[in-house]
Amino acid sequence: MRRHILEAGNGFRLDPGAVPADSDLVVIGNPTNPTSVLHPAVAIASLARPGRMLIVDEAFADTVPGEPESLSRRRDLPGLVVIRSLTKTWGLAGLRIGYVLAGPEVIARLAAHQPLWPVSTPALAAAIACASPVAVAAEREIAVELTAARDNLVTALHNIPGVRIASVPASSFVLLQIVDAVRVDGVQRADGDRVRSRLRDAGYAVRRGNTFPGLGDDWIRIAVREPAVIDPFIAALTEIQS
Repeated sequence: MRRHILEAGNGFRLDPGAVPADSDLVVIGNPTNPTSVLHPAVAIASLARPGRMLIVDEAFADTVPGEPESLSRRRDLPGLVVIRSLTKTWGLAGLRIGYVLAGPEVIARLAAHQPLWPVSTPALAAAIACASPVAVAAEREIAVELTAARDNLVTALHNIPGVRIASVPASSFVLLQIVDAVRVDGVQRADGDRVRSRLRDAGYAVRRGNTFPGLGDDWIRIAVREPAVIDPFIAALTEIQS
């Protein structure tokens, strides 16, 4: 297995030409976690070819209004497999429910390896509820509201010293780099741990970045929330960085 690490210097954007031509299996998230980057559908589609399976994880696609870069409706790409989640928007991660879209032959291969009772009764009930017309309409409204909240969050983050927004975020989270550093035992070290610790003391939990390949201690991921949560969060982060 070879992992292709996208670069912070170009906003974590995908260069299809960097994927080895002999790869028979390519897996990518769109939008990508934790960068929140939405890659153009045309760029991802260009990775499809005979003899290769292209798996696109679209777990966060429904957080983007209109899902303009989704490949879920494509039927012309060889080896395309699209994975979708029903739990991100609704905060039901513990139920582990989603679905896969692929050609009949791929679905048959997956079914042959599917364990007995792969989905729980509560998860099935959630799937039915999340796929209802009322839920789909609400999901689309949530995506629009989320976009407005994220834009306000990004605007506020631009005014905080020592914080750099790593990319143009398109999903329900924003990746930040803490560009300040602290000196520990005579060595300059990334300041992300200090920021996370102080945010925790203030009552806010953010995702550490060093568990993601290619990122270090200076990265944190924050979720987009409603103004009642984000406004005091921004105030707390501003105080920490002042």
